[in-house]
Amino acid sequence: MIYLDSAATTLRKPPEVVNAAARAITTLGSPGRGGHDLAMRAAECAYTCRERAARLFNVENPENVVFTMNATHALNIAINSLVGRGDRVLISSWEHNAVLRPLAGKGAELVIAKSEPFDGGCLDEYERLLKTRPKCAVLNHASNVTGSILPIYEIADMCRRFGVPLIVDASQSAGSVRIDMQALEADFIAMPGHKGLYGPQGTGLLLCGRTPKPFLLGGSGSDSARDTMPDYLPDLAEAGTHNMPGIAGLSEGIDFVLKRGVENIRAGESRLIRLAAEGLRGKGAKVWLAEKPDMQTGVLSFVFEGEDPEAAAGRYNDAGFALRAGLHCAPLAHRTLGTFPSGTVRLSVSAFTTVQEVEAFLEV
Repeated sequence: MIYLDSAATTLRKPPEVVNAAARAITTLGSPGRGGHDLAMRAAECAYTCRERAARLFNVENPENVVFTMNATHALNIAINSLVGRGDRVLISSWEHNAVLRPLAGKGAELVIAKSEPFDGGCLDEYERLLKTRPKCAVLNHASNVTGSILPIYEIADMCRRFGVPLIVDASQSAGSVRIDMQALEADFIAMPGHKGLYGPQGTGLLLCGRTPKPFLLGGSGSDSARDTMPDYLPDLAEAGTHNMPGIAGLSEGIDFVLKRGVENIRAGESRLIRLAAEGLRGKGAKVWLAEKPDMQTGVLSFVFEGEDPEAAAGRYNDAGFALRAGLHCAPLAHRTLGTFPSGTVRLSVSAFTTVQEVEAFLEV
């Protein structure tokens, strides 16, 4: 099967990722759980992963890189740390349920900055709403529906000017769009390990610009005599046994991105998306494509008039192509796009997708 669903997870990994995860099952103990060689080897592996992530995202201290189960877990930690019951929170009109549902659980009052896809001129709307001093801003860097990239650095500057804490959901940008923690000065940046970082499923990262509130409580392998969590990172936010096979694989995935280069990955994905969009338009599809390539990640939504997206994706599956259709866990984005409730078909690529695979899809 030709895999064109990398916005969900990059199924094809560098071989180093697969090998590292497999080795870890039988060679790594648990960090902080013993002074024997296997536990110490696990601690070294975990720290190497933190160091690589800190280098990729320009995080000053590797200990401010917290391991999570996924981006949703990371976002829940961040939101729980900054948002109280009933607080006013600024979001974009492109947010995923990983943001919407935790905020709904807090009873937050949502202030929505509405914009069209690929709209680099939306800054006036953000400035207008930030002037009202919401308690926090939670914004995705790139939409999982259209790949549309927000001008997050400019918005971060505004957040600092108005004293509004910022949480960035980098689920669709980490690994393919430049993310500089020190330049953003965000309070938290959340991301999965299994998408643009090419790690295994069940991994994620939370980059901490401030100390979070503990979300899970339990053993940390440190300060075991006290009945509260340690007051320092990363232990404060990492209760329980680490997913060492996942972390070992993630470390190699991040190393792959460092060696390949974010800009090179981005350029390759952009060429493929534009090839797919041109071919689909030639067949009568409506596609959502940025005029400027630097406004879009490797994600392309499309529909054929009168055709149900889910049914279309089912036919593509039968022909040997994996794409995702529907609402993509982002109903607000589809309301913004005007494609609610049926959604769109989404084609998404990675560093391992080839021109030949996209051309083969266009043939069907």
